[in-house]
Amino acid sequence: MVKIRLKRIGAKKAPHYRIVVLDSRTRRDGMPIDEIGYYNPRSKELKLDRDAIERWINNGAQASETVRSLLRKAQAHSGAGQATMS
Repeated sequence: MVKIRLKRIGAKKAPHYRIVVLDSRTRRDGMPIDEIGYYNPRSKELKLDRDAIERWINNGAQASETVRSLLRKAQAHSGAGQATMS
């Protein structure tokens, strides 16, 4: 099964995440199939490739709970400067 989930990058105590598509059996920081976004929880910066997300979900990929929450926030704040969906 293909999942859309977060891949942790960044330094110790300063996390940054990439939103990636990968096989559900792959470890958290394993090689992704596709990178479709970026999330910085410290500055609340969120960048998403909306077309890629829609394509993957239509092809059967399932988003993790955290990614689903981020997608909902991005849609709610799409007019504000915090969340950018390109």
